[in-house]
Amino acid sequence: MSAGYGGKRFEFLEHTADVYIAAYGGDLCKAFENAALAMFETMTDTVDVRREREDIVEVEGEDLESLLYNWLENLLVKFEVENMLYSEFNVLSIERYDGKLRLKAKIYGEPFDPERHKQKVGIKAVTYHRMEVNETSEGITLKFILDI
Repeated sequence: MSAGYGGKRFEFLEHTADVYIAAYGGDLCKAFENAALAMFETMTDTVDVRREREDIVEVEGEDLESLLYNWLENLLVKFEVENMLYSEFNVLSIERYDGKLRLKAKIYGEPFDPERHKQKVGIKAVTYHRMEVNETSEGITLKFILDI
């Protein structure tokens, strides 16, 4: 797993009722990986999630914000429907195709086990509120809010 930039992968920002996250990466793929890691870290200690299963995820978006939303929402649905926790994310590509952005990734995790996985907070939804995608000379910063 690689760091974002400045040695940071993500951080939790102050927000009154929800979880506000800034995820970092030297490039867009790493920033999306770290955004996913931050979301699962909100739910549990990801160091306790084993790499037992590999899944492929493909999502599309009209722009980077909708791609980020669809990426995180897809992962949240995998947790809610399939009871899966993930701790490692490998975004293979983010490409423009037929006027849309398409993300393809391999993700690694295991089924949620209440005996081994500490429950932190439940995430109700990913939101567009205050979502930002910023690119600087240092790298990419993705900011988003999770409704808890």
